[in-house]
Amino acid sequence: MMAGDAAVIWFLLGWTVTCIVTDPLAAAESYPFGTVAGKSEPYSSKSSIFNGSSFSLLLEEGSSGTMECRGVIQLNGSQWCSFVKTTEDCKIDSGFIDYLQGAICGFHHNLLPLPIVLYVIWLVYLFTFLGATAEDFFCPNLAAISASLKLSHNVAGVTFLALGNGAPDVFSAIVAFSDPRTANLAIGALFGAGIFVTTVVAGGVALARPFTVASRPFLRDVIFYMAAVFWTFVVLYFQSIDLGQALGYLALYAVYVFTVIISSIIYKKGKNQAHDSLYSTESETSEYQSLIGEEPKSTKSILLDSLNPIDLQKWRRKHLPWKIFKCLKLPIEILLRICIPVVDSDQEDHNWKRPLNCLQIITGSLVCILTFKSGYYGLLLIYGQFPVWALVLLITLILAALIFFTTKNEEPPKYHCVFSFLGFLFSIVLINTVATEIVNLLRAFGIIFNLSNTVLGLTLLAWGNSIGDLFSDITIARQGYPRMAIAACFGGIIFNMLFGIGLSSLFQMPYNNNVLEIKHDGLLDWILVGSLGLSLIMSFIFIPVQGFKLKRLYGIILVVYYIMFVVVALLTEANIIHL
Repeated sequence: MMAGDAAVIWFLLGWTVTCIVTDPLAAAESYPFGTVAGKSEPYSSKSSIFNGSSFSLLLEEGSSGTMECRGVIQLNGSQWCSFVKTTEDCKIDSGFIDYLQGAICGFHHNLLPLPIVLYVIWLVYLFTFLGATAEDFFCPNLAAISASLKLSHNVAGVTFLALGNGAPDVFSAIVAFSDPRTANLAIGALFGAGIFVTTVVAGGVALARPFTVASRPFLRDVIFYMAAVFWTFVVLYFQSIDLGQALGYLALYAVYVFTVIISSIIYKKGKNQAHDSLYSTESETSEYQSLIGEEPKSTKSILLDSLNPIDLQKWRRKHLPWKIFKCLKLPIEILLRICIPVVDSDQEDHNWKRPLNCLQIITGSLVCILTFKSGYYGLLLIYGQFPVWALVLLITLILAALIFFTTKNEEPPKYHCVFSFLGFLFSIVLINTVATEIVNLLRAFGIIFNLSNTVLGLTLLAWGNSIGDLFSDITIARQGYPRMAIAACFGGIIFNMLFGIGLSSLFQMPYNNNVLEIKHDGLLDWILVGSLGLSLIMSFIFIPVQGFKLKRLYGIILVVYYIMFVVVALLTEANIIHL
């Protein structure tokens, strides 16, 4: 994940430099990224739209609810703040920070590049937070839950572990769908990530280690993914999704899970092989355990060691850039360790840390109640006097004290598996909170640079959520497991597409009379859907023709295809390619 985090920094910084070179200040007068309200001519500071009467007209339209926030770039820099404050479309419905108002009103319009740079650094931090929470806390607890429920390897892989791997994508989609203004951000991110994974990641695996693909799983995954893409094409064509279609997404994934299980059973019977459970608690470690008993650690030592995220042996082996990034990441890791318990069934003590686990009951509960729905419920007053967060604090203090005085440092309690469910819940709340901030920040970027939500989704959001997959899958391939890497490429994005759209739209049905309207960005959306569909058809045809051998040449073709897709998407966004 470290390599992925570093890559996130590089592409975000590169994107920022590109945007700033275009000069967002000059963009108010001659914006390079396209047009306003479908007009093809560039904006000009000499246009009458910047005079006082036009600004009043824009404000009147904004107050009536017909003016979009993107109209701010039609104005002189001195008028931006007033417009943002008085236009309803510029206001955020969730999240802690109003990024647009902070950039426009918090800085002089001549200093706009400064908040943009600060926001990009903050975006890197948010992506790092999202990745660290999902990888180090959410996924391990899901694995522990599936172990405690005694799920088979295949069932766990396509349910709990798929949710763990796809958590950033799915929760980003849920947050984006919660606001009609950012729904296209989710569509762009899910399709953009799909194209990125099936071309760049799959191509990278082929370049790292050419191999022969497992034919039946490959064909199964591609067919189901093409079905999901076609279903979404239909939804975008009719610009709405009803309750039946939303449930259909989830039903299709249930059919996929059932197919995986049946295929696995048939394969095992055919090969007559018996596989041990993935989550078997037996390991070679018992064979090499020290015969000399270790001196028990004190409660204080256990707490301090548990909060320390630095492995000294690993620290000595690493180079300076890694150490610098690790230091910058320390606040995130320490905060997460304080708040989220992790149960590891592979360890003898299941990662039982008595003082830390008791502390996490208190801190995790408080952080969740104060971040869920931007702290709305946590700040409510009971009978107008007693805040909810204080009640949560009181209850968790009593609960933590009971656990602390009825357990031992050396032995986990029988109910220790409950902590995996707590860690799962705490992780969901924090991932959702961070995803909300990312979506709000990307929307602010879209308004400032006049970029559509779709293009932001298929680039920044998709890259941020998928860059870790690129490096982890290539690493797995280099270690001699290319089949596992390619299976992860297709299996994960099926879950992301079906749950990302199905679950997100299902959550919004009660607020939209069971029919959710989805606006599309015209040609750009069709390029997005068509490009993903074409990449899948290419793989579906060419890989079997090559005898299911994934060669380096085809890997190069996939990477070049993705580059061409991004270029065409950006040219379409700039209105250079249009109908």
